[in-house]
Amino acid sequence: MTTAATASQLPVIIIGAGMAGLTCACYLHRAGRPVLVLDAADAVGGRIRTDVTPEGFRLDRGFQVLQTKYPEVQHLMDYGALQLRAFRSGAVIRLPDGQQTTLVNPLQQPTAAFSALTSRVGTLPDKLRLASLVQHVRGFSSGQLISRNSTNQLDTLTFLRQYGWSEQIIQNFFRPFFGGVYLDRGLGTAANFFEFVFKQFVEGEAALPALGMQQIPEQLAARLPQGSVRLQAPVSSIEGTTVRLADGTTRVGAAVVVAVDGESAGRLLPPATNTPALQWRRTTCTYFAAPASATRPDKLLRLNASPTGLAHNVAFPSDVAPQYAPAGQQLVSVSTHGEHGLTEAELTARLRQELTAWFGPTAAEWTHLRTYFIPYGLPVYGPGQPARQTLKLNETLYRCGDHTAYPSLNSAMASGREVAEAILSA
Repeated sequence: MTTAATASQLPVIIIGAGMAGLTCACYLHRAGRPVLVLDAADAVGGRIRTDVTPEGFRLDRGFQVLQTKYPEVQHLMDYGALQLRAFRSGAVIRLPDGQQTTLVNPLQQPTAAFSALTSRVGTLPDKLRLASLVQHVRGFSSGQLISRNSTNQLDTLTFLRQYGWSEQIIQNFFRPFFGGVYLDRGLGTAANFFEFVFKQFVEGEAALPALGMQQIPEQLAARLPQGSVRLQAPVSSIEGTTVRLADGTTRVGAAVVVAVDGESAGRLLPPATNTPALQWRRTTCTYFAAPASATRPDKLLRLNASPTGLAHNVAFPSDVAPQYAPAGQQLVSVSTHGEHGLTEAELTARLRQELTAWFGPTAAEWTHLRTYFIPYGLPVYGPGQPARQTLKLNETLYRCGDHTAYPSLNSAMASGREVAEAILSA
């Protein structure tokens, strides 16, 4: 028989060593509760992973930048230890006619204000509306923006049109930029998430840890007691507070937290606790190696405003964090969102053609490093969807992850913290 006293000595079993699970584990450990984190993968991180090639390139997959003003990240992460390196705020945009224009955030770089006003991205009234929206989002906290019911009922595209922006700036800026954030160039994501994300870009920076994005989950895992994270330990079922692993062994905990992705959670949780089937945004990340002199380093993201392009955005991570590439080399990251139906070879060939038209004939010689097909990039967050689903399913069963709320690293960590708080207060 398990008493309250013995239950408190049992570990809270957390299934999933992604950011939600690790965040939950860190808050529980900080409060003195024992934890056991189980994950089927060979490393922590979930959708935040960094592969290091034999040549020394660091290839991120999944979440590829860290927003420094995410509230949950600020509360838990040690930025100094991550050695963050920031992109410049703005983008070089390739317009549908093949010409390029640069938009640099004048709020963070006042000397670039003239460039922002004369850019071909949109009209002058459009840019004045940008200033208006900046003031608007600054009047709310991040939490207030994500919980705003009025904008939750609209998709982003409808919100932008109602706000008064021209089709020119929607096509040339909002679709390529926020379409990259959402993995959805149709901008069907709920508008309250747009306001939340807009605030992050206005007030913070998009940054990379010097040694790759996986440094983020590894920092959290390093805070846990030795042996409390068990990798290559897939879970097959949950029965009360007993967790059965695929190898047939079992673990008994004081409570069980399901912190895996939404698809896996649906297989582990009782049918009565499941929400309607999740939909996902998919993406493909293709990496190339180029000579260090291939482009002039400016630490700006490249956006493709062409509706028919496959290279939706292009980044040069090693220009921001030099450790991402070996000496004399430059790392090129190309993102393609949605379903394209191409094989790796077909996609690589098509991307070479587009990159050559964009960056010149030398791009045809860039070395293809690796392609990541990511079918479960981000959960769909549409209009009317609640900003938070129920996290406590019964007295000993909980769930967390960004699929329970809105699609972001901040949401994953917030849900993990909230589950830890619920367990501690039980």
